[in-house]
Amino acid sequence: MKDQLNIAMVQTSIVWEDPKANRTILSKKLKPIHSEVDLVILPEMFTSGFTMNPENLGDSEDQKTIDWMQEFAVTKSLAIMGSMPYFENNVYTNRLFFITDQGEKYFYDKKHTFTLAGEDKVYQSGSERLIVSYKGFKICPMICYDLRFPVWARYKNDYDVLIYVANWPEPRIAAWDTLLKARAIENLAYCVGVNRVGEDNNGLNYSGHSSVFNALGEQIVFSSTEEIIYSTIDKNQILNTRKKLMFLEDKDDFRLN
Repeated sequence: MKDQLNIAMVQTSIVWEDPKANRTILSKKLKPIHSEVDLVILPEMFTSGFTMNPENLGDSEDQKTIDWMQEFAVTKSLAIMGSMPYFENNVYTNRLFFITDQGEKYFYDKKHTFTLAGEDKVYQSGSERLIVSYKGFKICPMICYDLRFPVWARYKNDYDVLIYVANWPEPRIAAWDTLLKARAIENLAYCVGVNRVGEDNNGLNYSGHSSVFNALGEQIVFSSTEEIIYSTIDKNQILNTRKKLMFLEDKDDFRLN
């Protein structure tokens, strides 16, 4: 149990539809991660870019990536998370894996598939939220387009930190900045967003803007360059803010159908 959670956000470019190359690049980038880090966060589809052709990646690449994540997590004694195209039971999902420092594996399938790009026609939508308890923090991971849907992220006495991994393009980056801050404010929780940089094979440019907002909506860190960004989540800031303001006690009660 800890009062602080040290995170490393990997704001990276992604080689198009080449999991092996991306694992190699990330292995080099992550080599200097220091021992104080508790959690490494990778972008959405960090092995391929936001591809609508997951069949191009190879049948065994998703398992190879999971094995790579588990080896890294156990060797470095930290957790690692990020999403990838995943094939199971004859369907593809945009699946986020959270691997603990003990090699334990949790997953979340993206609920809101991005219809504008046809993601809904390629990847099966998820239906369940994931809450991971790790080192005294309850973490709710979500993926990119989920950010636009506040009801899905609504605090239900179940998390301290919202984390969004994304391939969010530069033309709509103002929405990314605004919605990350809004999710933090309305849920009195830390909100972390990890986006990619560079250009993909569809000609879309990504400008990063990976950020951390605390429970008051104050931006703690921000970056628009290719780098690893470090930040600290403070449990006392969450607890003190919720105790002082008590806004969550007045929230509307509802359930998703």
